[in-house]
Amino acid sequence: MTIRPITIHGEPVLHRRAQEVERIDDSIRELVADMVETQDAAHGVGLAAPQVGVGLRIFTYSFADSGDQPSRGVIINPRLRLIGKVSKESPDPEEESEGCLSVPGYNYPLKRSEHVEITGIDLDGEPLQFEATGWFARILQHEYDHLDGYLYVNRLDPKWARRWKKVVKKEGWNQSGLTWMPGVDPDPFGHDELDDGDEPEETTSTGRGVSSHSG
Repeated sequence: MTIRPITIHGEPVLHRRAQEVERIDDSIRELVADMVETQDAAHGVGLAAPQVGVGLRIFTYSFADSGDQPSRGVIINPRLRLIGKVSKESPDPEEESEGCLSVPGYNYPLKRSEHVEITGIDLDGEPLQFEATGWFARILQHEYDHLDGYLYVNRLDPKWARRWKKVVKKEGWNQSGLTWMPGVDPDPFGHDELDDGDEPEETTSTGRGVSSHSG
């Protein structure tokens, strides 16, 4: 297993629809193993293949509060259905902020559906189907968006979208070739700064405040 660099906003693979996986072979198994390793090194709760530069419809997740579903998994060629409608109310900056490993160091509030259904296949090619609620549902929506070429910042309300546009300009995140390496580069969400003995909250591309970041 190898930790791979994580692509940053502006990399073309993040902004186009990923391709279906046609056959699960050793190269796919190696990719998934590397994604799990990379996700863990980045303290993530989710990671999509485009975030390691591969335009395939695969994402991994790791979330302890997953209800009856496995707390860790991989979903290949997923399809997502919203069961709960997305509220039109303004998102709560304290309770509904996301972060993303491909938008390192930033978090913004975003409304999501509280209840979804996902289908797909696992690494053995077996079909899977389950429902998710709460933050687990948020993680699945976040990672699924990556496979369609969307980052969560593309869905922000106008107020937060204006702030995001300023960040893109400041950081220069409108060009290809930018990455960061978990375990080598300073952690953009501050896990490196925790005192010894502290347990970092995991980070999905989806983040709960500054602590949780999905792919």
